[in-house]
Parts: sequence; C-alpha cells; structure tokens
Amino acid sequence: ANGTIAFDTLSTSGQITGTAKSLDTDYVVNGSAKSVVYFNGNGTLTTYHTFNVSSVSDDGTGLYSVTITNNHDDTYYAKVATGGRDSTANQDRGLGLYDATSGTYKVQAQFQAGGNQADSQVSGLTHGDLA
Repeated sequence: ANGTIAFDTLSTSGQITGTAKSLDTDYVVNGSAKSVVYFNGNGTLTTYHTFNVSSVSDDGTGLYSVTITNNHDDTYYAKVATGGRDSTANQDRGLGLYDATSGTYKVQAQFQAGGNQADSQVSGLTHGDLA
C-alpha cells in the first residue's frame, strides 16, 4: 500500500562528517531537477535517459525541441544544457536554449569555432516550480 509521510527536516544518524547533519525538506523539493533528458541528435535522434520529459523532436540540423511531461508553473524556470564534443571536427559544441514555454524549450547546438549549427549529444535539465 502507498501512503504519505509528513516531516519538515531530514536528519542523519551521525554517519556523515561535516557540519550539515540535517536538512529542511524544502531544500530537497526546491533543489531537485524537475526534468532531465539525455539524447543523441547525431543521425537518427535517440533518447537515452529522461525524467519528466515526454518527447524530444529533431527540428533541423542542430535544432531540437524538448517537451516536458508535467509543465512548470511559468516560463521563468532555470534551463541548463550541455553538448558533446565533435571528434571528427575536433571542436566543442556550444548550446543555446530559447523559446521556452511552461512545457517546452528549444536547444540550438553549434560549433564554437565558426558558429555553424551541428547535430550533437545533449544533456538537459530544468529547475523550478511545477504547475
């Protein structure tokens, strides 16, 4: 059976060294990623790991849309993404995030040298309140 446990503070049994022996549960809720995705956009787009992401679409060379399953409460949530290195061109890929709504954001991947858009591996996550 599933149930509910209500508490305000998590405390350790003393096995963690340092000064942080307890933590307000608000930090756990507010500090946890609300969505996570890892996909490879090289060739056929393949999604490997997701949490609260319903789909990733390939919108063109180096362009992707990520759709979040449970929307954020507004468009002002934090979005973070990193891209893979192109071993053929020996260049790092930079990523831009844009056109966010409460339930989607777009990723643009491009070579840092020259600025040409290129397909990439992408890891992304969001933080913020859910609707």
